[in-house]
Amino acid sequence: MAVNYEDQTILFDFVVKQGNGVKGLIDSGMSCVPQPFVQPPSERIATLNGQTCEAAQPIDLSQLDGPHHKEVAKQIVEAAETLGFFQVVNHGVSIELLELLKTSAHEFFAQPPEKKAIYLKEVSPNKLVKYGTSFVPEKEKAIEWKDYVSMLYTNDHEALQHWPQPCREVALAFLKSSMQMVKRVVEVLMEDVGVRLEEERMNSLMGTKMVNMNYYPTCPSPELTIGVGRHSDMGMLTVLLQDGIGGLYVRLDNGDWAEIPPLNGALVINVGDTLQILSNGKYKSAEHRVRTTNIGSRVSVPIFTAPNPSEKIGPLPQVVKRDGVARYKELLFQDYMNNFFSQPHDGKKSLDFARAD
Repeated sequence: MAVNYEDQTILFDFVVKQGNGVKGLIDSGMSCVPQPFVQPPSERIATLNGQTCEAAQPIDLSQLDGPHHKEVAKQIVEAAETLGFFQVVNHGVSIELLELLKTSAHEFFAQPPEKKAIYLKEVSPNKLVKYGTSFVPEKEKAIEWKDYVSMLYTNDHEALQHWPQPCREVALAFLKSSMQMVKRVVEVLMEDVGVRLEEERMNSLMGTKMVNMNYYPTCPSPELTIGVGRHSDMGMLTVLLQDGIGGLYVRLDNGDWAEIPPLNGALVINVGDTLQILSNGKYKSAEHRVRTTNIGSRVSVPIFTAPNPSEKIGPLPQVVKRDGVARYKELLFQDYMNNFFSQPHDGKKSLDFARAD
């Protein structure tokens, strides 16, 4: 199909509204980046003289249940307090499953556009699956170079019935095999602030679970684009599978950006806004972004864990007592989520919505 790359309305309709995605642009024979995808210079990612962050050193989660528990717990806590990102190995998810995930992600996005477009937000046959391009493309100054499919978990039966066929079984297996690890990490972090969450409260704080598959097509001019703009995640913890291409960057305390390199068999874990709020700022939701590449199409598969929409979030009483002040107000997570999705990615500004007056 011939696409008029100069007419921005036609281009937007082709990519976003018709569901062809960024991949559809590449498949149409596009050889240069259209203007709607060109980022302002301040948002572009320079890879020359790039640095690698300390999260390159993975934490061995199998040691949590042995004589090295305190040492490993300390590593987790320190990473959550400083960078907000860390990589883990021996996490309980099989290497074979991780490889299948990457394969199934490529299989989903390799489908004809019409098979993916049935899951566009406006026409999706159910609320569990959403396919699209960029974050909120209608409001962004420049569109992100990313297609994605989101799969919301309610129960096994509905996942196997409604999630897309090419990836439903492997995505569900990834979610279910990761949740014990996620709860274990949360327990370690809560223990360090003197809190023991009851099972019901733990389940409510992670009652919203979603598996995404992200696809970053090969880009002819990666220096002009971004895969995902600067942001932090809104939930408790995010678990991320990277492929071998890489491109995930995290912001350091000094304002510099460093890449978290992909490690075979490892998973990336990062702190979300909810955990920063609960801990009264002790744990840092990590500001991060994703670059594009011209060496191949990249996939990543995150699991997002977040509270139930009806759950109230705010600094835990034990932490406020320790700190002497509540840095965030109590609010309904539904309200926080609505605010988060109402605006383009812009660093950690979403947290301002929860700050105490």
